[in-house]
Amino acid sequence: MPMSDLLLTKRHLLGGSAVAALSVAFAAFADTASAASGDDAIPPSDGNVDMNDVLKPGPLPEIAFGKEDAPVKIVEYMSLTCPHCAHFAVTTFDTIKQKYVDTGKVRFIIREFPFDPRAAAAFMLARCAPQEQYMPMVEMLFKQQIAWASPDVDGRAALLQMSKLAGFTEDSFTKCLTNQKLLDDVNSVRERAAKDFGVNATPTFLINGKRYAGDMSIGAMSKLIDSLL
Repeated sequence: MPMSDLLLTKRHLLGGSAVAALSVAFAAFADTASAASGDDAIPPSDGNVDMNDVLKPGPLPEIAFGKEDAPVKIVEYMSLTCPHCAHFAVTTFDTIKQKYVDTGKVRFIIREFPFDPRAAAAFMLARCAPQEQYMPMVEMLFKQQIAWASPDVDGRAALLQMSKLAGFTEDSFTKCLTNQKLLDDVNSVRERAAKDFGVNATPTFLINGKRYAGDMSIGAMSKLIDSLL
């Protein structure tokens, strides 16, 4: 999913701009929303990054898995309204985690790169949950992506309903989405990725100094990781 130039503001989060932005995104990617890549070849890198700089934490606590001294470092930038990110999260991430992260070979870090106000709102809600609930909430949002992220649904109502399942009240839901500092921090993570690391699509993986844009199958990411061990 290519990056839009949409400025995410508190006014946009709960307004009609989210629907307009998502309408463009879903129209462009509806035909591949649930498609698997089906390609197990190692993807070509589209650029180099300074991994020491990449691994410096930003304004938000890192969502990190695996040993800090693992030989392979992966940073994924994702958007919660990105169908390809959802596909990777649902079909690939758990297997890669079990195969490489849990065995000490990979350090995997997940960072926010919202493409639109609704994605920013969803990330904010995940951040407002207890830290140990961040990934369960992200997984729920990806698995139910069509239910809350489609342009023809009431995003606020759908996100509120899902947030209540995670323990939010309507009051805590509203307070979270009107937290300007949190919104600024989410925006800062995205802007740093774009400016400093050349991220302009989701998902994008920064792996041991190389940048890879696009979804990866279990086979492709496994071959890439194996080549670095």
